[in-house]
Amino acid sequence: MTSVITNDFIAFARNRFRLDWYDIHGASHWSRVRHNGLLLAEHYDVDTTVIQWFAFIHDLERRNDCEDPGHGKRAARLAGEINNDFMGLSKSQLSTLQAACIGHSTGKVEADPTVMVCWDADRLDLGRVGIYPNARYLCTTAARETSFIQAAYSRSTNAGEINSEALE
Repeated sequence: MTSVITNDFIAFARNRFRLDWYDIHGASHWSRVRHNGLLLAEHYDVDTTVIQWFAFIHDLERRNDCEDPGHGKRAARLAGEINNDFMGLSKSQLSTLQAACIGHSTGKVEADPTVMVCWDADRLDLGRVGIYPNARYLCTTAARETSFIQAAYSRSTNAGEINSEALE
């Protein structure tokens, strides 16, 4: 699948991101979230454009790598501000993306199917911080499969790797 993430957006994100581009909430994490989301999307009728933008927006407004309860809301607000310049999402797509950003760190497991795939894609990347994903906190049946969790965990423990396809 072709990435919807443009070089212009990557340049914008590099300039805007306050944290270490290569650390736990940076580009390699976003790339793996995108990868996880697109793998999950193969099992559901979901919006892969929203999933890709979620991957690259959901942590973009973090102020630190620890507790930052407002970062999802700030990411949702940013999505609204940059939609016309970078994303070109419909009102419905933007609303779905914003809901995914706002709720991604709340622990909820029920929502719109696209939102649930976004949340699972992020939660499946917890190995980067030494946490094995718990199926109980995943939303979709596909994400709860042991083999899916194991594969995502394996990817997430190689935290320094960036999937260059996702950045092109």
